[in-house]
Amino acid sequence: MSFVESLFGLSGRVALVTGGNSGLGQAMAKALALGGASVVVCGRNPQRLQSTVDDLRNAGSQVAGVEFDMGFTGKLSELARLAARPFGTPDILINAAGVNPRLPWEQVDVSTWEKTLAVNLNAAFFLAKELVGGMLKRGFGRIINLTSLQAVRAFENGLPYGVSKGGLVQLTRAMAEAWSKNQSGVTANAVAPGFFKTKLTAPLFEQPEIVRSLAAKTLIGRTGEPEDVHGVTLFLASQASSYVTGQILFVDGGWTAA
Repeated sequence: MSFVESLFGLSGRVALVTGGNSGLGQAMAKALALGGASVVVCGRNPQRLQSTVDDLRNAGSQVAGVEFDMGFTGKLSELARLAARPFGTPDILINAAGVNPRLPWEQVDVSTWEKTLAVNLNAAFFLAKELVGGMLKRGFGRIINLTSLQAVRAFENGLPYGVSKGGLVQLTRAMAEAWSKNQSGVTANAVAPGFFKTKLTAPLFEQPEIVRSLAAKTLIGRTGEPEDVHGVTLFLASQASSYVTGQILFVDGGWTAA
């Protein structure tokens, strides 16, 4: 085994990626699969889910799909059970499923608020709670939450989304405090992307002047591409990050540094 493989290789690991059939969740699932992990992709849309699974299998990876709506928080024990069927209990959990209603605050009702927090925040904790016991027993676990630039910056029409992602930042720290103690081998970290063209951000990217404005606010001078999360995913999922926990890594082209 090479030095690089010993640090970043994922052979023998099992990963579950929620929201893994589109957007950044899909990009993170691809990084794990090509990195050697057996990957279970979870998503709501059966066509996109099967397409993702087929693409990764055709690349030579071990991948399975589970159709599931993360809004059903009370049924996450069932998701944990289904995710363990193809390759065994997951060692790596990426909480990437998310919704963004993009409404003016006047139009945010109780149902919208509760759905946004259920999918973006509640599910991340309760699914991790289902899986972390096995991680602790095996002495290895990686929990990676997908938060957002909006966790620290307020944007127009983003009130419930920003609140949910801000909560996910603190949840990540709380997970680390609870589960990384006594050299347990379990870490919890978060990736906070800037502006990437995904299903959630598609309305913004249909307006070229907005894209130019967003790119200008980064230090690198462009918006993100899916491949920009591959490296950070491998780092946080692998042995390379064994002494990193409770951290929020911004992948935003330098937006928050400006």
